[in-house]
Amino acid sequence: MRLWLSKNSEVPLREQLVRQVMLGVVSDDLKPGQRLPSTRELARRFRIHSNTVSAAYRELERRGWLESRKGSGVYVRPLGEDATAALAARLGLDQLIAAFLSVARAQGFSLAEVQARVKHWLELEPPDHFLVVEPDEGLREILAAEIGEATGFRVRGASLEDCARGGATAGAAVIALYGQAEEVRRALPPGVTPLLLRARSVPESLKGEERPPPDAVVSVVSRWPKFLEWARVILVAAGLDADALNFRDAREEGWAAGLRSSALVITDALTFEELPPDCPARVFRVVADSSLDELRAFVGRYLTGAR
Repeated sequence: MRLWLSKNSEVPLREQLVRQVMLGVVSDDLKPGQRLPSTRELARRFRIHSNTVSAAYRELERRGWLESRKGSGVYVRPLGEDATAALAARLGLDQLIAAFLSVARAQGFSLAEVQARVKHWLELEPPDHFLVVEPDEGLREILAAEIGEATGFRVRGASLEDCARGGATAGAAVIALYGQAEEVRRALPPGVTPLLLRARSVPESLKGEERPPPDAVVSVVSRWPKFLEWARVILVAAGLDADALNFRDAREEGWAAGLRSSALVITDALTFEELPPDCPARVFRVVADSSLDELRAFVGRYLTGAR
């Protein structure tokens, strides 16, 4: 396999080497069990420090791409069935990328030039998914479930830490709740602006609901503890006795026992999928209808062609 390293690139030499070896494996230029050049050989070939090559090889070993055999050298690690299947799904794209890079380098373009132009063209493409940025993992999963159901578009979630590490927002239309707007903006790369969602109000949550009879059993179920607190506030505002409500944490064993005997089961969009069949369920949603309408319109305007 031919390697290219550019000392003028913004990408560190170690990372250039790591990426090219990975690309060589997935494109089948590097075969399972094939021996790689020694640290000293690569360092001498590219006139770089041997520590740079050693660090790249160690990183590739840590990620499971290479294995070191004592007294023999560094080899491409044979992939297990699961890893092979996962790579096969991306192999066609990786082969296109490998061919493109080979042609570009053969025509004299540097890695820095290729990277800059690819970045330019990627920025012109419409987003291909929503990225929900929310510090609370439980709420993040519920928001993703609601948005995916409402828009029919692919949705991923990310924490503030994910955004700070970089790369998480690539190809995404970023979404956040109004209450987290400033914190999310600080975590995002420069130039990335989130779409802001409004939370559903108590009157909106209760719209069209009939008050259950005084002796009715009303259960509230969720994997997100704050949903249980939020639902309590809404139901008490509707005039229900808080002591008569049955709250269930869906992370606990046996949480679903007896739910069918409830007159009403109130839950979130994510936990709803796990309820026993025939439960009289009502989903209390977090995102306001107006915000969901805005996201549907966004999909219609910008994202339909990216499906």
